[in-house]
Amino acid sequence: AARAGTVVIDNSSAFRMTPAVPLVVPEVNPEDIKWHKGIIANPNCSTIQMVVALNPLHKVNPIKRIVAVTYQAVSGTGSAAVEELTEQSKQVLEGQNTVPHVYPHQIAFNILPEIDVFLDNDYTKEEWKMVEETRKIMHAPDIAISAVCVRVPVFIGHSEALHVEFSQPLAADDAKRILAQAPGVKVLDDPGISLYPQPWSAAGTDDVFVGRIHRDVSHPNGLVMWVVADNLRKGAALNTIQIAEELIKRDWLHPGEAGK
Repeated sequence: AARAGTVVIDNSSAFRMTPAVPLVVPEVNPEDIKWHKGIIANPNCSTIQMVVALNPLHKVNPIKRIVAVTYQAVSGTGSAAVEELTEQSKQVLEGQNTVPHVYPHQIAFNILPEIDVFLDNDYTKEEWKMVEETRKIMHAPDIAISAVCVRVPVFIGHSEALHVEFSQPLAADDAKRILAQAPGVKVLDDPGISLYPQPWSAAGTDDVFVGRIHRDVSHPNGLVMWVVADNLRKGAALNTIQIAEELIKRDWLHPGEAGK
């Protein structure tokens, strides 16, 4: 399709790290769209919500290091995984044995620190996607990133615990103020009334929700935050639509002419 002149927004991982293919989150790097050659890649779901939350802070105070732990819903695997969680939950509650088919172990009432295949460096492919894609999208090849990606028995909504080291100290209140003004971000942060993002309330919405923003006592330049989004919407379909909207709005549809 791309050879025939159609602009392809690809939701697979096939072209994400191809140098000539833009990897785009419109709230973060929309200008990258203009150098497309017919294919634009949509990032991984867990990467999308993380960069939407972190890029506004990175522009003010460059990030040096990110340690992420994700808690990812079964819908990220597909409809068969949703069916498996539903069926296994019934079986467990009825005292029956479960037989996993989609995952290597029972997912109902369990968590699995394995998303996608294990690589030679002992990270999973999902974890390594977060490392490489984040650097490409944010144009920050020197950010040190480590991730542990965990599958949890939730139907919709990925959650992430992020420990972020900045170049300089950043007060939690300043981070909240910056994020409250950022496109695509909603801050839910009032521990006194147990207000923080949750996957059940994020499901069916388009924003990236951020809360539990506080100082990381282990590092003078560190902050901790909790980030949640609907993995089927902003993590996939919505981001694709937003890329298409940018293409049309900026008249960047034609490969080779977008940068003119």
